[in-house]
Amino acid sequence: MWIFVRSGFYSIACASKPDGSLDPDTVMVRARQKARLQNLQRRFPEIAAVEIRVTPKSDYRFRLIVPEQQWARLLAEMALEQTWSSFKSDAARYQGQGGADHVDGLHEIWAAMHQLQR
Repeated sequence: MWIFVRSGFYSIACASKPDGSLDPDTVMVRARQKARLQNLQRRFPEIAAVEIRVTPKSDYRFRLIVPEQQWARLLAEMALEQTWSSFKSDAARYQGQGGADHVDGLHEIWAAMHQLQR
């Protein structure tokens, strides 16, 4: 699952058990930038102490490993925060100057997906 929210872009996938098999009860919340996971940790104190794992050779360098049910609750809470009519504009306000790269990426993704509508 990919999710774009005002705090960042995240890729969510099942985590692995120690034997390498998939753990359907645990997810990896992955990000390209550590700051995006830190945004989540500031927003949700219950994951503030979860270690941000750094995996330099992986597709997504930064990861939080959390129980799937906990992630589902956080995701539901983010869905309830919708108070805007323009997501990209709200993300720009939320991110401020330091998040210009995130907002630029949102515009590029919007443009790529807009091509499907034509």
